[in-house]
Amino acid sequence: MAAPRLKPGTSWNETYARCVRAAPEAFAPDRLLNLVRGEWRAVGTPGEHSTPLDGTPIPGPPRVGIEEARRAVAFAIDRHAAWAKVPLDERKARVAAAVEGLAGQRDLLALLLVWEIGKPWRLACADVDRALDGVRWYLDNIDRQMAGRTPLPGPVSNIASWNYPMSVQVHAELVQLLTGNAVVAKTPSQGGFHCLTLAHAVMHRAGLPVTLLSGMGGQIADALIRAEGLGALAFVGGRANGRKAATALADLGRRHFLEQEGLNTWGVWDFTDWPTLAAHLRKGFEYAKQRCTAYPRYVVQRRLFPAFLEAYLGVLADLRFGHPLAVAAPEDPLPELDFGPVIHAAKAAELRSRFDAAVAGRAVPLHRGSLEAGVFLDGQCTDAYLAPAALLDPPANWALHHFEPFGPLDSVVLADTEAELLAAMNAGNGSLVASLATDDLAFADRLAPDLLAFKVGINRPRSRGDREEVFGGFGASWKGAFVGGDLLVRAVTYGPEGADEKLYGNFPTYSLYPPR
Repeated sequence: MAAPRLKPGTSWNETYARCVRAAPEAFAPDRLLNLVRGEWRAVGTPGEHSTPLDGTPIPGPPRVGIEEARRAVAFAIDRHAAWAKVPLDERKARVAAAVEGLAGQRDLLALLLVWEIGKPWRLACADVDRALDGVRWYLDNIDRQMAGRTPLPGPVSNIASWNYPMSVQVHAELVQLLTGNAVVAKTPSQGGFHCLTLAHAVMHRAGLPVTLLSGMGGQIADALIRAEGLGALAFVGGRANGRKAATALADLGRRHFLEQEGLNTWGVWDFTDWPTLAAHLRKGFEYAKQRCTAYPRYVVQRRLFPAFLEAYLGVLADLRFGHPLAVAAPEDPLPELDFGPVIHAAKAAELRSRFDAAVAGRAVPLHRGSLEAGVFLDGQCTDAYLAPAALLDPPANWALHHFEPFGPLDSVVLADTEAELLAAMNAGNGSLVASLATDDLAFADRLAPDLLAFKVGINRPRSRGDREEVFGGFGASWKGAFVGGDLLVRAVTYGPEGADEKLYGNFPTYSLYPPR
């Protein structure tokens, strides 16, 4: 059998050359530019970066300092006033033009996601497609959604994580623009900045008031969060940075929605349908569980553990992982993988260390896969790859009892009573989603309201949802307005009550208000 090789036409040099041809105003031959003060400018210092696929050096984000960030935000605030006055029909036309322009670059956007953040081809295409399909839904519904509503008094500032640049960040920005708000966005430091640069080049060409800049969060956060004249903050990231953002907003009374990490769990109790659960568990490993709605923790009724283990280990043995662009022959399609690398080599090393620490603390190593089971190019660097691994009953002081691993490292906890099950599922102090696998629907109805998760699935996983369905979090996993569908529009507009409008969300200062 021939050794795997890189799919012809997909090398990094060829991919970057395509970007230069597609948007020469945003991509210099040797660096990315920042979209600030209405133009693509060679400001900021490009950092060193490498792709998680094989360690190939790629241009890093061109990081600006606080003064350039302040000038960029001030310019966006000035542009916001004019954009807010543009009629809705004209805004719809420009956003629709941007969507079609992005559709024309769909394959290149997806290929950038493969190289930058390690997404397998199918999942990278899905990220782009979900963004575009989602915005088309808003284009069809925005007249109804904007009835009686007006844009915010200033732009929306967007700080997002690296894992879903299109279906989370670009999607949200286009809806914000559609509602009459100018947009300021920061590229994630760990990846996604090439994809976002190409996307914003298309959006800028469509006449949309967008700002895209790179920088170290600790250095430019003040401009992106507290600048006088901003209308709202949309944040997706970890709890530590989310807490800092929330603290910075505390005295401003500014609109915000801060999506933070949560330890999502499956609870398994009085259950028999193992083939169905196995199918859900398999799908859950997509993109190496590097998403906010992944399930890295299973709390299992002790008497069911043998049956659970048989189903679970069967899933692990069948997972497909490796280099997303490796093919056996040039004419072969790109491989159907469950996942490629994690975001960088340091993350893979951290998770290997977490596994070792748990075993040293007397956890039972249920499974530790080998990279030999993956598909790789001859001699390629595999430092960012991690085979699936699982632990049983990690020690109480294990850090990942309370935080999500963001990688293919699972833990299983056994429970003997309903109280133990509930306590173990709520150990992470809030999550975005949780699920119960049970034949006893009365038990599910009794337990689900006490789970500290925004969405609870019964015999099925839950996902983010971006159109008709509300999305949010409980506990430490979310702060601010809930979003999704009509609520995303409400979060970035004023209703008849103006600034005093009470939003449906997870706010510390007043109780939740249901959507109307």
